[in-house]
Amino acid sequence: MTKLKTIQQYLEDNNVEAAFVTTPDNIFYLSGFSSDPHERLLGVMIFKNAEPFIVCPLMEVPDVKSAGWDFGTVGYEDTDDAWEFVLAEVKRKAGTLSSIAIEKSHLTVERLERMTELFPEAEFSRLDEQLNTMRSHKDAEELQLLREAAALADYAIEVACENIAEGVSELELQTAIEFALKKKGVQKMSFDTTVLSGPKTASPHGTPGERKIQQGDFVLMDLGVVHKGYCSDITRTVSFGEPSAEQRSIYEAVRFANQAAIDLVKPGVRASELDKAAREVITKAGYGEYFTHRLGHGLGISVHEFPSIHGANDFQLEEGMVFTIEPGIYNSAITGVRIEDDVVVTADGIEVLTKFPKELKIIK
Repeated sequence: MTKLKTIQQYLEDNNVEAAFVTTPDNIFYLSGFSSDPHERLLGVMIFKNAEPFIVCPLMEVPDVKSAGWDFGTVGYEDTDDAWEFVLAEVKRKAGTLSSIAIEKSHLTVERLERMTELFPEAEFSRLDEQLNTMRSHKDAEELQLLREAAALADYAIEVACENIAEGVSELELQTAIEFALKKKGVQKMSFDTTVLSGPKTASPHGTPGERKIQQGDFVLMDLGVVHKGYCSDITRTVSFGEPSAEQRSIYEAVRFANQAAIDLVKPGVRASELDKAAREVITKAGYGEYFTHRLGHGLGISVHEFPSIHGANDFQLEEGMVFTIEPGIYNSAITGVRIEDDVVVTADGIEVLTKFPKELKIIK
């Protein structure tokens, strides 16, 4: 309810009559109801001076109520025009709307055009930044869920290391990781689990395949779980067999870059400073051209959310923000390495949520 009141206060402060939230993750954040609506309409309508309601497929109305939603729910069948149900409920609760805040980054052109037909007198404003700001500050309950999600990610890396062996394919290792997590009660991953070996580690967003792990390979695992609605995201790179001197050099450059950024985290520091600190370490080691992505991203209900940690973002860190720190070097002639941690900004510094050790692990 506090989150809904925060939105209502935003509407009051900005002289907006209602907000219509349509992103499933934001709906979960505000209501506790989690759903993948596919092509169907799902939304929360929040009024400045009336009780909110959720519009959803009729078959999901019981799930909305069991999720703890104490306000109105409007269900529609597949043969219905869902938007007519929205219009009728708005008229019943608030009459005619002259202003509506929407998620411009999510609402499709087709749906916006329909809303302008239904609410011809309404001006539409952007709600995205308000929701981003709210979700970027995690409360104590959210932080505990993120700690638990991170612990499960640590466990997944342990499982991966136990199953790395000569001739095991990337897909077989991926399966072993996810099977072990299923036995722990994990229902889904934050994203498709990445397992890359040998030269494939040099692709930051590579796809696991049938390649079999060989002696001398680095093996990169990037994964995360969804735990009670909150995500984790960890990357570790290990060596199967003794690494070459250059493999070890690349690894140590990434490890030091990861730590350089971690050491800077505290309230008031700019996101750009973290990226620059990590990039400077990698550049001084001679691998600057091979660090080809931002340092990190916000983490919470979505595996990628606000804020973005990159060199052009001068946003100041604040207590309660959670994000990743994940420098990498990707040299296709030698190897790829990425080391990723989930961190939270505390009142006076940082808490690192992911605990799996970062010294180079050599599996024999």
